[in-house]
Amino acid sequence: MIAKYGMVRLAMLWLFLAALFLANGCTPNSQDEAKAPVVLAASSLQESLEAAADAFAAKGHARPILSFAASSALARQIDSGAPADLFVSADQGWMDEVERSGRIEPASRADLIGNALVLVAPKDSGLRWQPDQNLAQRLATDRPGARLAMGDPDAVPAGKYGKAALQSLNQWKAAQPLVVRGENVRAALAFVERGEAAAGIVYATDAAASRKVRIVTAFPADSHPPITYPIARLASSNAADARAFQAFLLSPEGQAILRRYGFTAP
Repeated sequence: MIAKYGMVRLAMLWLFLAALFLANGCTPNSQDEAKAPVVLAASSLQESLEAAADAFAAKGHARPILSFAASSALARQIDSGAPADLFVSADQGWMDEVERSGRIEPASRADLIGNALVLVAPKDSGLRWQPDQNLAQRLATDRPGARLAMGDPDAVPAGKYGKAALQSLNQWKAAQPLVVRGENVRAALAFVERGEAAAGIVYATDAAASRKVRIVTAFPADSHPPITYPIARLASSNAADARAFQAFLLSPEGQAILRRYGFTAP
C-alpha cells in the first residue's frame, strides 16, 4: 500500500510539472528559451527559494517556477524524465542518483548551502532533552504513547540524517518504534505543529519557519553526515535563465538571501 501510494504521489508530481510547462507557453520538448526555468527543490527550501526567485525576477528575469517535494521524490521524477531545468537536493545521495542516470550536467553541480538538525516540540510543550539522555524514555515520560515525527528515514534526507544522528547516539533502536514517517521534512514538521507527535526531527530552518514549534535542542554536528544541498542543471534544460538563476543563488547576493532564512555555508 505504501509503495502504491508513493507511485501515485510521483505520478501526480509529474503531471503537475507538465502542467507548469504548458502554463508557461511550451511543451516539455519546446525549444523556446524565453520561458522561465523550472526548479525542483527540497521541501525545506520553500521560503528561501521563493524569496530568491522574487529577487531574481526583480532584475528583469522571468520568475523561476518552483516545485517543492522530498528530494527522493524529485530525483525519481527526474529519472522518469520529468521536465525541469534545475534540481536542488537536500543531500548528496539523491544528486548522485540523478548524476549516475545521466540526467544532470556534471560540470554544473555545486554545493549551495548547509543546514543543522534539531529536535522540535509543540510551542506549549514542556519537553526537555539533551543528546546524552534517552530520547524514547524522555518522550514517554512527557507524554505516554508519544510519537516522534521525522522524514522517512529510508528515503527522505532529513529522515536519513535523523536516523544517523540517533544511531550515533545509540538511541535509534529504542526510538524507532515511536517514529511516524513523513513524506518530506515539512510533513514531519506538520505532525508536530498539529500535536500529532510529541517531537520531531527537522532542519533548523524548518523550525525557524514555524510559529507553532520550538527547538528543544540541536543534534551535535558530528552525529550525522554534513547537511549539504547540492544544485545542478538538468541535461535536458533549455531555459535560458536556468544558468543565470543558478549563478544568482551561488552569488553573494543569493547566498545572503538563503542565509537570512537560517541556512549556512555548505
